[in-house]
This record gives sequence, C-alpha cells and structure tokens, in this order.
Amino acid sequence: MPRLFLVRHGRAAATFAEAADPGLDELGRSQAEAVGEKLAPLGPLAIVSSPLKRAQETSAPLAARWQRKPVIEISVSEIPSPGHSNFAERAEWLRAYMTSGSWRAATSQLAQWREEVIAALVSWTEDTVVFSHFIAINVAAGAALGDDRVMVFRPDNCSVTVFDTENGKLRLVERGHEAETKVN
Repeated sequence: MPRLFLVRHGRAAATFAEAADPGLDELGRSQAEAVGEKLAPLGPLAIVSSPLKRAQETSAPLAARWQRKPVIEISVSEIPSPGHSNFAERAEWLRAYMTSGSWRAATSQLAQWREEVIAALVSWTEDTVVFSHFIAINVAAGAALGDDRVMVFRPDNCSVTVFDTENGKLRLVERGHEAETKVN
C-alpha cells in the first residue's frame, strides 16, 4: 500500500491576491530546507510537484538530497479560479469558497479538478512525496474522511500530511501541522 507525503509549499513571495505564480520568499526557502531535512531519512522516494514555482522551489532541497528530479504533475496544482479578471477578485472568491463551500455546490470545472486530484493521488503505486497546495491537500483529506467541505483543515506552509492508498481510496494517517492561513 503506497504511502503519500503531501507537503504544502513554503511561504510564497506574494499572496493569491497579488500574483499568479510567485516563488518562495526568504522564510519559504528556509521552510523548504527544513522540510527537506525532515523527510530526507525516508528515502529516496518518488517526488512529485505541482508545476507552480512555489511548489517546485519547495521540492528542490529534498530533490537535491535524494538526487531525484521531481515529476511535474498538474493534477496536484492550485485550485482553478474561473472567471476572475484580477487577483483581488480571485482572492475574494477563494476566501468565500473556502469558508462556506461544499464540493456538492461546485461548478462542473471545480468538481472535475477535485476528481483529478484524487485520481492522481490514488494512481501512484509507490511511496511518494507530493509538493502541493492548501486546497489540493484539503481535497485529499476530505476524500479520506468522507468530508464534503472545501476546507477540512488548515495545513501550514511546509506541513506534511500523510496518507495511505489502497483499492483506489485514500486513508488519512497523519494531518500536517496547522496554522492560520489567510487569502489576501
């Protein structure tokens, strides 16, 4: 039964309301180094990363330690925010969706994205470290717990949430460290 270690990216240099694809800030780079050091004794394992800079930069220290190139996987990327013409609108939409949203009320695009996240995670056949994002990690936790809320918990930057997969299902082994996350 494969074990998945879902790592939320380190702190980004810009918020969801400021930029589409920021890299890490100085603290985020330190967080990436620390999580790489924490996970290093587990491997080398397969490494998968969202295509966004903050996730790829977070994966880099562990990838260097294990001398592995992360596989870039769009299915573990950030939640799509359809129809928002600027970053402030996008952030407002996400803030509202996170606090009051249920996947039952999702648009077909968002429901499909959610299903693609789950399908990707349960498809891997070996232990894998996955560098991803707040909502994608919540999708996995919700699927494992049978919880339909968009936000099941608040994974902190560089927290590690652990799942086992078996027979196309996710089982939550350990929630990552939680922190107050704000969408600005």
